Amino acid sequence: MIGIGIVGLPNVGKSTLFNAITKSNNALSANYPFATIEPNIGTVSVPDKRMRELEKIINPKAVVEAVVKFVDIAGLVKGASKGEGLGNQFLTNIRNTEAICQVVRCFDNDDIIHVDGKVDPIRDIETINLELIFSDIETINRALQKQVKLVRANDKTAKALVEVLEKCKTHLESENLLNSLELDSDELELIKVYQFLTIKPMMYALNIAEDDLKDPESNKYVKLVREYIKDNKESDIVIFSAKVESELIDIDDEEMKMEFLKELGVSEPSLDRLISTGYRLLGLITFFTAGVKELRAWTIKNGTNAQNAASEIHTDISRGFIRAETVSYDKFIEDKGWQGAKANANVRLEGKEYIVKDGDVMYFRFNV
Repeated sequence: MIGIGIVGLPNVGKSTLFNAITKSNNALSANYPFATIEPNIGTVSVPDKRMRELEKIINPKAVVEAVVKFVDIAGLVKGASKGEGLGNQFLTNIRNTEAICQVVRCFDNDDIIHVDGKVDPIRDIETINLELIFSDIETINRALQKQVKLVRANDKTAKALVEVLEKCKTHLESENLLNSLELDSDELELIKVYQFLTIKPMMYALNIAEDDLKDPESNKYVKLVREYIKDNKESDIVIFSAKVESELIDIDDEEMKMEFLKELGVSEPSLDRLISTGYRLLGLITFFTAGVKELRAWTIKNGTNAQNAASEIHTDISRGFIRAETVSYDKFIEDKGWQGAKANANVRLEGKEYIVKDGDVMYFRFNV
């Protein structure tokens, strides 16, 4: 299951955002540092309008949506990489996620304490990024001590690894995140075991005032952050208002909720934007299995072949793979299901090496 860690300085709206996307009040939201100590974990369904359209056609007994895990992690302070605040615990919790959602305060309000006394989103981002960088450098230094000894013993793998680690260290020492460093697939495979923090895709959730929602790009802090991350392809921005999201938690009726958002000039809930941004950064796509018993969405990496996609359902299907009956989502809807797609010759028979496309509706033939 995909895990996205929600991080940020204390009192920037992390727990409020977590409560909003998990539709709960499980995470304590308070006007003082370290309101969150133990990480809060919530599993939420991935919003996908295609599921509703498929459901109308299939009328299945069960519908199972793709899910994503959000982890609300304790607020970080300067010195976390050396154990300040809840630093060591904070960094361990981030290491167990696939992507990082960094919540950044982009509004002025004298009644809400800022841990550094003044709103400055770039300083806040750099505080967190530097702690992640320092942690990765420490990991590299420990790894080098071990690998250099192996190099002396003529270990070829160790020699290649040391070269990559030195390359990463140089990049980090220039205060750059590893997700902005060009690494080939072999290099990435060599360092995968270290679970570097700064190699994870990063999205910045910018917490703005309610009044700025209709025109968020006019917010001076939003402009600063956009300029700051413009050259990093592994980073992106999601804009939200913690104040508005906290109010939405208490509205159960979906139509009323959408009407409320519309009045504020917002087209979709923060959850939808967070997940779609996370999917893009992580290179994920969705394929569907659609039958009367069950309609289900499956999450895979873009570029996954049919046999490996089948293993997401069950290893036996992958092991005994024969072929995948496949219809694109658009054709499946247009033909009103499997029967129409077959009649119109829109069902393709794909082999093991077929690269699954986003939205493919698939039925796997196998024999074990």
